[in-house]
Amino acid sequence: MSASVKETVHNLSNVVNNEHGNEDQAVTSEESPAKQKLRSWLNRHLRIEMTDGRVLRGAFLCTDRDANVILGSCTEYLSTEHTEARVLGLVMVPGRHIVSIHLDV
Repeated sequence: MSASVKETVHNLSNVVNNEHGNEDQAVTSEESPAKQKLRSWLNRHLRIEMTDGRVLRGAFLCTDRDANVILGSCTEYLSTEHTEARVLGLVMVPGRHIVSIHLDV
């Protein structure tokens, strides 16, 4: 699950934005499969590699039509070896700076 996850987040965010007018509707089994999949990722940990080489790890909270991702309890690593860590907290990761996204187990 690498770059395809990024594409999926982008595609699913489009689905969510298209269905945004139905905010008042309760969550039902009539949700699209894409929206259900996106909802299943809520609060799961993601590992995001960025164009400048940094790696962010945190809980997936939301996304938007531009594939920007909000992570909670985020930690930043300066390389993929995870040697130097810095706690960031709540962050917004611009979609244009995302190289890959992985579900972190």
